[in-house]
Amino acid sequence: MWIFGYGSLTWKVDFPYTQRVVGYIKGYVRRFWHASIDHRGVPGKPGRVVTLVASEDPEETVWGIAYKIGPEDQERVMAHLDHREKDGYQRTPVTFHPQDPSIQPWQLTMYLGTESNPFFVGHNEKGEESIAQIIASAEGPSGSNKDYLFQLADTMRTLGVSDSHLFNIESRVRKILEV
Repeated sequence: MWIFGYGSLTWKVDFPYTQRVVGYIKGYVRRFWHASIDHRGVPGKPGRVVTLVASEDPEETVWGIAYKIGPEDQERVMAHLDHREKDGYQRTPVTFHPQDPSIQPWQLTMYLGTESNPFFVGHNEKGEESIAQIIASAEGPSGSNKDYLFQLADTMRTLGVSDSHLFNIESRVRKILEV
């Protein structure tokens, strides 16, 4: 069993795995369009975390990390991730393309916050500035929303990934905080 991480699962891996592979999926874009009241915000003051939305371009890529879960850990890890990703995310099959072109793509599972769930906030007319304002001040049981953003941006840079939405919001938050 393989799990694809594109948000906090790229840097906060709190489960056992037997293999880690960098790569991407196609047909999606990463967006801070998911409200978080369970990790990076609280009821009444939700933070923002990423989800994936369908791209108009079927070749568009979202980079992340795939983790292979050993058979002996699958049930426990899936129960843990189902709880961790409980507020609006659902298991979704997707084709993963390893960074190493000599390795064939394969099917795996990702957690996706779809438009039909109550925590999906989507795009708003105020755009990335509004998202940055929320992230700059939100905090929840898993820590500050800005730390989530900075960790994700640092991880994508380490992987050599360009993500304009992520990096634009990071830049705006740093300006708000004057960091």
